[in-house]
Amino acid sequence: MSQARNMKWLNERRIVYRQDPINDMPDEETDKYNYYFKGTHEYYHLFNSKAKITTYKSLKWHFLVLYYLNKQPQSLSIIFRFIANKDNGFVTFFIKPQVLENMIKDVIEQGGEPPVNKIRKIIFKDYSGLTASEKMSIVGSLIGRSSIVSAESIYQCMIDLNELDKQITWNKIAVLLNCSERTIIRNINIQLKNEKKLLNEKI
Repeated sequence: MSQARNMKWLNERRIVYRQDPINDMPDEETDKYNYYFKGTHEYYHLFNSKAKITTYKSLKWHFLVLYYLNKQPQSLSIIFRFIANKDNGFVTFFIKPQVLENMIKDVIEQGGEPPVNKIRKIIFKDYSGLTASEKMSIVGSLIGRSSIVSAESIYQCMIDLNELDKQITWNKIAVLLNCSERTIIRNINIQLKNEKKLLNEKI
């Protein structure tokens, strides 16, 4: 059985691991969600799904986000070591001590700026009361408003499916965008195929 994340340890130390957009304003706001027509890169919400950290690259990105949100390099090195410990439920792999220390040093030296982040168009509010099915219905209605199926709209659906701990299939995306699976396949590229594989491996 997979080890559950020890979120209590982070929460007891008041570590910030999420942040809503601070400069970008939603084009549509309800009591359930915020919708950004052009998307926002400012939404950070670590450990929001069941997906665990599976690569060194992802681990370093998580460290950079934590550095950006907390800006306490001295105490954060302890947090980084805790998260990198497989027994604490955040990662799926063991990392050699020297590799980890080099990564921590690199993050502290280069951290502080907002890390590169995936664009998000729909951000569901905490305690919205929506089921996963209801959320996907909203995703489909908002992202599918445009009659044009594009790589961007496909990618948005992939991100939302992943955050809801759903396996990504081209058929599910076709349903969300109200088009045929053939249309989806015509509009995907190698980057989307690779991202689909990576996201599904995390579930």
